[in-house]
Amino acid sequence: MKYEVLIGLEFHVQMKTRSKMFCSCANEADFAKPNSNICPICLGHPGTLPTVNQEAVKMSQIAALALNCTLNSYIKFDRKNYFYPDLPKGYQISQFDKPMAEHGEFIINSIAADGLTGSLENASELKRIGITRLHIEEDAAKSIHDKDQNATLVDYNRGGAPLIEIVTDPDFSTPLEAKTFAQELQLLMRHLNISNADMEKGHLRCDANISLRPEGETKLYPKTEVKNINSFRSLERALTFEIKRQTALWLDNKAPAVQETRGYDDTTGETKSQRTKEGSADYRYFPEPDIPPMTFSSELFELLKLSLPELPQAKRRRFSQEYTHTGEEAKILTQNRRLADYFEQIISELEAWITSSDLNWNQEKKKLIKLATSWLINNFITSLTEKNLNFDDTKVTAENFAEFITLLHQNKIGSANAVKVLNVMIDKGADPSQILQEYGLEQIDDDTEIMTVITSVIKAFPEQVADYRAGKEPIIKFLVGQVMKQSGGKVNPQKAEASLKKALKN
Repeated sequence: MKYEVLIGLEFHVQMKTRSKMFCSCANEADFAKPNSNICPICLGHPGTLPTVNQEAVKMSQIAALALNCTLNSYIKFDRKNYFYPDLPKGYQISQFDKPMAEHGEFIINSIAADGLTGSLENASELKRIGITRLHIEEDAAKSIHDKDQNATLVDYNRGGAPLIEIVTDPDFSTPLEAKTFAQELQLLMRHLNISNADMEKGHLRCDANISLRPEGETKLYPKTEVKNINSFRSLERALTFEIKRQTALWLDNKAPAVQETRGYDDTTGETKSQRTKEGSADYRYFPEPDIPPMTFSSELFELLKLSLPELPQAKRRRFSQEYTHTGEEAKILTQNRRLADYFEQIISELEAWITSSDLNWNQEKKKLIKLATSWLINNFITSLTEKNLNFDDTKVTAENFAEFITLLHQNKIGSANAVKVLNVMIDKGADPSQILQEYGLEQIDDDTEIMTVITSVIKAFPEQVADYRAGKEPIIKFLVGQVMKQSGGKVNPQKAEASLKKALKN
């Protein structure tokens, strides 16, 4: 018998507001001294009153619109009661029956091997993932188990941090689809500047719910919730393991009979049972008495819609169409909103440089875009990575990068020396023309000077010259290399080869 896989995901996105969700403590848990960003409010001391972070509310509404959700004009907060050492109040302020938003959808490519580079044009590859709800709540503190073998330590800095919880419908059929959605969600949150969304740092946390059922049935069977997932790879591996485990149970007539919570062990690649899964009744939700309900106007919602930037999927699609980028190129250039803006500024500056050089932009446009894309991806970004630099800290202006591409296009700099120039630009933020003059890297255009180098090479390598004249044409590559070496890479390779062949005929 064949079985259908049903997967739903729950995400917690930590918003990067300045303060926590219900108090004025700094929302900085990553690098602060343990238990330094705390106050009586986020520790739940008697007599304290929470105040709603308006920026967190706005961020959550923008996230909801980006996920095509319907914003609710009336929302309220609720107390979710449970007891853990990292929950100082003994309850969490969350939302239950009146959340921020509901009934959304997000389109993913269901077969992209790396989650992002597949086409967003081919309808047969696209899949709609329903968004059940989106609400806001406060985070719990952080339990630390590895500092003391005889105790668990608790850092309350994270307690009270603002979270968006996003719950999907059980629309995923494969672990790859789940991973793809998670990657797209991370990209979306970063583009909206809502969260850094680093899974490794806990800014983006994911729980996966999975169940199986015989193909053709519509009944839903008890689901298993998988926790402790801290990377996209772990999400895919955990779900792959669960499919195998649950399939074996079904084949052995021992299909899951109750909802269960299991933890994923990244070392073994397996999940382990933790407890039976709680239901909403176990949390004893009731309205938060210290926070009144909130209402929003349709006019506000319209203004929020207008404030949405171009979203990553739309940007990738546009880059592919407007700049004829491959899926991989569009993915790389749009994975960072500032990088995408930087690329488009380069193209704008390039047009100005080419126009001022009395060249026809429309005729040169395609070639220049290809050249700029190649150097940006294969050299510039690679060099930043090798130097352990973030793109956001780059000293190279879009104008200088455009000038650099113009010099390449006009053969005023060879590719070998161009790498040197670019590295100096990255280190110093200098103008490429100044670097050429300062380091003596300008391309040699003077025919007499080029022939002087060629004559020297012909005299230095008589055996190779004789072999070439005897019909061994591949030797020309060696001789061109020697011309480039003697000129310090300052002769155009194509021009060097043409001039060398002409000289060898004499």
